[in-house]
Amino acid sequence: MALRQREAAGFEQPARDAKAVTPGSSALANGTCKALYVGTAGDVNVITEAGTTVLFAGVTAGSVLPIRCSHVLSTSTDADDIVALY
Repeated sequence: MALRQREAAGFEQPARDAKAVTPGSSALANGTCKALYVGTAGDVNVITEAGTTVLFAGVTAGSVLPIRCSHVLSTSTDADDIVALY
């Protein structure tokens, strides 16, 4: 049963949960996400699951960024209405 649960949580599977994100220096409340939804256009600065800091510049409203990340940083992030998908 545990194997099936891990497979269901794979990146290619739809998200099972979502949580609003407040950009900051703390890790995401539910841990590493599988993607981010960006509701209001702007830049999104993240720390990836691998520990790399990356700025996604000019993300359009309504975009889903298929990136596993542990943090959404407030520095250089001006997009809003960000939701982490798990």
